[in-house]
Amino acid sequence: MATYAYRCLDCGQFEVRLPIGTAEAVRDCPVCRSPARRLFTAPHLARLAPAVSAALTREEQSREAPEVVTRTPAGQRRPPPSHPALSRLPRP
Repeated sequence: MATYAYRCLDCGQFEVRLPIGTAEAVRDCPVCRSPARRLFTAPHLARLAPAVSAALTREEQSREAPEVVTRTPAGQRRPPPSHPALSRLPRP
């Protein structure tokens, strides 16, 4: 659903929610029933928090040129396996 804005010459601006692509150029005003013309407005673009925006930017960049990692960063090693059979498995 999209929100379309119309302006009535007598009553002013009003909004209508319709499926995308179904808005008419002229619509009757819900108050006075006179014809109202459709207004073309900018879409409602949401602003993201800086941390979210930075994470999305990094994710987009990694699609084309992923960062190559040769070893695990310090302090982020996994704990040793707790099951004795797992300790015999080959490690990279």
